[in-house]
Amino acid sequence: MQMGENIIAASGQPPFFKVLNPAAVGLPAPGIRRGDAVRAMVRSLSGFQKEALVLSARTGTMWRLVSDEGAYLNGHDAAPCPLAFLTVGMISSYMNEITALADREGVRLRNLRLIQNNFYTMQGSMRQRTMTGGALPVELEVQVETDADDAKLSGLLSNAIHASPLNGLMRGRLPSLFTLSKNGQQIHTGEAQALDAPVVGLPDGAQPEADETDLTLIAREGMSPGKSVAKGTAGAASSLTDHQDRTLNPAAICTLRKDGLKEIEQHLYSPHGSIFRFLSDEGKDARAPDAVSYISAGIAFCFMTQFGRMASMEKLDLPKYAIVQDTHFSLGGASGGTGKAGEADPVETHVHLTTDESDDIARDMLDVSEKTCFLHAFCRTDLKTRLKVTRM
Repeated sequence: MQMGENIIAASGQPPFFKVLNPAAVGLPAPGIRRGDAVRAMVRSLSGFQKEALVLSARTGTMWRLVSDEGAYLNGHDAAPCPLAFLTVGMISSYMNEITALADREGVRLRNLRLIQNNFYTMQGSMRQRTMTGGALPVELEVQVETDADDAKLSGLLSNAIHASPLNGLMRGRLPSLFTLSKNGQQIHTGEAQALDAPVVGLPDGAQPEADETDLTLIAREGMSPGKSVAKGTAGAASSLTDHQDRTLNPAAICTLRKDGLKEIEQHLYSPHGSIFRFLSDEGKDARAPDAVSYISAGIAFCFMTQFGRMASMEKLDLPKYAIVQDTHFSLGGASGGTGKAGEADPVETHVHLTTDESDDIARDMLDVSEKTCFLHAFCRTDLKTRLKVTRM
């Protein structure tokens, strides 16, 4: 049985667009610490459907994105799942750094194609409060034609991977930081690590207006092909069972279009879900969302899903919930000209709950959602990208 209304499909509003009036929306940009900063406001719509406004402090560009879940969470499958956005942002960032570093070093890459697989785990019991999300190493295959020898090519690709801003969240352990507000009043956090900073409230300005474009930024392309994944799941509502021991596998294929846009075909192998085609672009005049905007949206969407999943499984009162999340990245080592490995600060999230539950249950909701969020696990786990090179 599907959860909630399909608001994304019924709203009549484009699901994905560049916001024409970002200054009027009432979501101020965070200060820039490392070269790039992104603020994402995400609110629940219905069921597992969510809306994000993602604002770049560096460019002033704001994007409106939406996310949904498939049958595995009784969703409507009206938009990509949260994990899709981080996978897409990661592979887009890798493409940025590979092409920028190749240009800097005078290496010509032909028919470049990236194939990426991300892996996550969910283990334990919700009722016993032992359920925990985890993140596993990333697999990246680079398919390419080039005259560069093996040593030159391997060194270039390895350096480009480390140059990605996302490297800062992958390497080392960065526990996320939080504020918690219930019905408009800040309360103390529980086990989740507190952020020592003022609460950032929800936007209270104008509704976002869609900029006109002939591009389809994100589109559904049917179901992903079947793939055998150890401890993979495919059944309806499989992600709502109390005790879990499963592995998730979102994947993506990235190529460069003749118009300079990155085209990314995203698959969901476990739990078995849909293919979505994304476009990505960089810079102030970007025609599609940039890599770090997708990354930041993915983290925020995933965290929000855990609140909805817990409320559904535990029958808790949670009619409205939203977050404001700040991510701080360095510029890309190659694309941003720093010549350094990518760096990042811990993710900072301001949680806003509307509920008749007690303060202790509100704290429990935050603690469980942080522990079960795959992408907060991604941040607090020291991860590597395993590189495979295939000459075409």
